[in-house]
Amino acid sequence: MLMAGRFDGVEFLRKLKGKRLIFVGDSLSLNQWQSLTCMLHVAVPQANYISRRIGGLSTFSFPGYDVSIDFFRNAFLVDIVGESRGRVMRLDSIGTSKVWGGYDVMIFDSWHWWIHTGRKQPWDLIIYGNTTVKDMDRLFAYEKALITWAKWIDSNVNPTKTQVFFQGVSPDHASGQGSNAKSCVGQTQPLKIGGSPHPAELVLEKVVKGMAKPVHLLNVTTLSQLRIDGHPSVYGHGGHNYSDCSHWCLAGVPDIWNQFLYAMLR
Repeated sequence: MLMAGRFDGVEFLRKLKGKRLIFVGDSLSLNQWQSLTCMLHVAVPQANYISRRIGGLSTFSFPGYDVSIDFFRNAFLVDIVGESRGRVMRLDSIGTSKVWGGYDVMIFDSWHWWIHTGRKQPWDLIIYGNTTVKDMDRLFAYEKALITWAKWIDSNVNPTKTQVFFQGVSPDHASGQGSNAKSCVGQTQPLKIGGSPHPAELVLEKVVKGMAKPVHLLNVTTLSQLRIDGHPSVYGHGGHNYSDCSHWCLAGVPDIWNQFLYAMLR
């Protein structure tokens, strides 16, 4: 098991000097990006920084260290395109990958949005090969999308120049996740016993193990399952009208994910 030492923000920046790092994924990826930018800013509070957002790409850079820490939102990694018949998810297309080119470190994430239905479902049709359906088993679709992503990595990444990570699956505590609690609301202590292995994490591990190019899995699932107390709960997104048991407080759990990243970064 990886043992992460104490995070050293200055050393992190020195490791990345002259390099560009990007997080690609959903709001849990954003969670980790925000955590890392805060940890680095705290480490060098007097250093000049530039923060900007253009379209779906957010950039936080330290000119003095020649380091850029970016975030690109793409919840599914594969493409969703607008057509006359509606919003079409193409499980075998990954056109937004053009944004990722030229980065020295890439950290990917995807799962949170695959389980949404109803108004939150962002597609009307799913296409894979010659098959067109309105919906399918979400784990099956997730695996097909990951395989498309894996093929892109295997075909386009030079591991001597670029280091690739996958964040892993961040657990949701809206239903207690194997504990006696109904949700994260009111929880002030971590769980003592974790839940069963997350099915999406098992799919991710299988795909990564089958890849030709090295991808480092930040296995955050088991550790994070215990932290039912680490979510914004009713204190985020507008107060008591909504309970957020999916995302994480900062400072908090994503800081530990970044300690793993720091320990694995070459």
